[in-house]
Formats: sequence, structure tokens, C-alpha cells
Amino acid sequence: MDKIVFQKEYFNPLDTLSCGQIFRYKQFNNGYLVFSKDKVCYLYENDNSIVIETDDKDYFYNFFDLSTDYSLIYNSAVSYGNKTLTLSAKQGKGIRILKQDPFETLFSFIISQNNNIKRITQTIEKLCEKVGAKISSPFGDYFAFPTAKQMSNLSESDYKEMGFGYRGTYFIKLLSDIKNGFSVDKLKSLDKSELYKSLTKITGVGDKVASCVMLFGFSTTNSFPVDTWIYKIYLEDFNGTLTDRAKICEWFENEFKENSGYFQQYLFHYKRRNTALLQSR
Repeated sequence: MDKIVFQKEYFNPLDTLSCGQIFRYKQFNNGYLVFSKDKVCYLYENDNSIVIETDDKDYFYNFFDLSTDYSLIYNSAVSYGNKTLTLSAKQGKGIRILKQDPFETLFSFIISQNNNIKRITQTIEKLCEKVGAKISSPFGDYFAFPTAKQMSNLSESDYKEMGFGYRGTYFIKLLSDIKNGFSVDKLKSLDKSELYKSLTKITGVGDKVASCVMLFGFSTTNSFPVDTWIYKIYLEDFNGTLTDRAKICEWFENEFKENSGYFQQYLFHYKRRNTALLQSR
């Protein structure tokens, strides 16, 4: 079992995992088990460091984006000149954008539509348990995210039993397209505009899901997903006048450029967290 030891200042495990970009992780001992594809790592804090224990050191070094200098991103956000963005960056200083598997990210965010994080997590776990390969590790047994071939053996009633609702039909259509030659991996070579067009052609993938998949699955960091929280931020904290979310997305991307995705996560995490704190008082 290998270890990666990383400085703590720009890596907060809880903030990174709980800000809506990943659904396959759980608390374990003093930290978290994080699952991706058929892989697992144990992520925890140790004094002033973050430690990652794994059998695939290179994969998780890339997965947690450890080669990127987040101090530059953080300083750019703080110096931008917007009070909310500054506060967001300071509160979310340890958030990192994960470099996730495009295939798993696409299917996971199709499930995320009109859904909450708890239900998304439960649905994905049921899917993995039903058809994913069972794997033994020093941290216990777990199930890999299933392949297209494994999922294609499921019927519409199987998806309904797992709590997919109408989203099961989206899976069936996408898996049929994959069987007929569509390849998620081939999308990696596309530029941002073509990637967006290709993703939104997939049944069940709208503007927001496409932006999330681009950011979290294809590392398109000049992508800015717009959901209810970001819409509120745009109106309340950036004095926005647009109402069309696609145009709001375009406005933010033009404003923040290559830092769009990072700033989006700062803002999303800040708004959701502080709204919850206010409501609990």
C-alpha cells in the first residue's frame, strides 16, 4: 500500500468531497474511503498533511489534481474584487476539482437530475452492488462502478427497483448508443464547444448536466455549471439581470475564463453551506 503525503493548506478532504462533484465516498476510520472506477483510496488528515493510502498512487495523484498549484487560483479569486467570491474562496480554500473518469461522471450526473445528494449516492451504490465487480481491499470489500456491458444486462424494471425513476430510460438509451458505436472516451479529443454539443445530444443531458460532466469528468475548467444556488448567487451577489441559465453560464465563463470551474465550486459551496447554517439557527 503506497502513501501520498500532501500539504494541507489547499486540500480539505471534507470540503472537496461534499461540494457536489463526487458521490462515491464514505467515512472510514479518521477519514474517507474514495471510490473511482474499480479503485479505492483512504484519504485522511495527519497533523499538517493530507495522506492518501492506495494501491494506485499515480491514479489518485491525478484524481485529486495534486500537480495543480491552487494558491494561484485562490489568490485570483480573492483579488477579483467581489466580496462574495472573496469570502467563498477563503471558506473553500481547500476545495480541489477532482479529475474523475468521464464514463462514470456522465452516468452519475444523469442520475443527479432533479435529485438530492443522499438519493444520488444511494442509487449509484445500488447500481454498483447489483452489477459492479466485487473487489477486496485492505479497507474491506467494495463494488466497482459497472461497465457499459454490465449495465446493459439490466431491464427498465431493474432500474426502477433501484430508484432511478424516469432516469432509467436515459441509461437504457445511452447504453444502446454505446453498443452501436458511441464512445465516451472519444469525446476527450473534442474542444469545449464540440464537447458541449456532443454531450447535450445525449438523451437526458441538459445544459447543467453537460457543464458538470465537462468540469468534473473532462477537466474543462473554463466550464461553469449553473444550478439553483448559482442562479441565486448571480442575482443576489453579482447584481445579475439575465434570467436564462445558459446565458448566465456564458456570462460567468466570459468573466472568469480558465478559473470558471474553480470559482464555481467556491461559490456553490459557500452559498449552500451558509444558507444551511442560517436555516439551522
